[in-house]
Amino acid sequence: MDLGLTGKCALITGSSRGIGRAIALALAGEGCRVALCARGGADLERAVAAANERGGQAIGLTGDVTTPEGVQSISEGALAAFGAVDILVNNVGGSGARTWDAVDEADLRAILDRNLWPAYRMSQALLPQMKARGAGAIVMITSIWGREAGGGPTYNVAKAAEMSLAKAMARDLAKHNIRVNSVAPGSVLFPGGGWERRQQADPAGIAAFVAYELPFARFGTPEEIADVVAFVCSPRASWIAGATLVVDGCQSRAF
Repeated sequence: MDLGLTGKCALITGSSRGIGRAIALALAGEGCRVALCARGGADLERAVAAANERGGQAIGLTGDVTTPEGVQSISEGALAAFGAVDILVNNVGGSGARTWDAVDEADLRAILDRNLWPAYRMSQALLPQMKARGAGAIVMITSIWGREAGGGPTYNVAKAAEMSLAKAMARDLAKHNIRVNSVAPGSVLFPGGGWERRQQADPAGIAAFVAYELPFARFGTPEEIADVVAFVCSPRASWIAGATLVVDGCQSRAF
């Protein structure tokens, strides 16, 4: 299926590894020009090279999108390079305290700063040019733990907030032909990710988790998330807006 993405310009935050990297490669493979961003380092350089090998035009932008200054630098860099951004994927995020006893105000603030605020600020930075052109697609990478209990308490709060933000934006931005959705992955394994670290620290415990919690008896892959995101960003998904698409191999219990 031709997704109709050739020539579109996309910015993917947190794209030096894991799900963000896979999304950048998927969009590059569909003919997008892609801007990858991270705080820097060899992983970003390798991800940009891999995206260019897919046939797209890829650039790497260095900055910390958990800060207003980083958002401004990255958004301006993408617009300077491409002239426009048609697709924004807000992927940056992370978890915090694992139990309520360990939660305090600083933890909640830090997790909102890591998840919700980058998505809000980057969207706000790029919306004016999307509105001016009368088109755009924004995707929030959230989590199944934004829909039901299961993750760390503050992570649940932050991801639920991102989903709510996406829905509110979608309702208001439809008149500008801008679609906003969220994609909620389940447990995904990739090099350097949290599940790999847990697996290395407690192989037996993670094996038991997989057997009990994951009906397909395996973790998801970044590429399985990326393929869904590429479709949602494309004109083929023109009637999908304000939705949360769960990509979890039936891990979650919510309807």
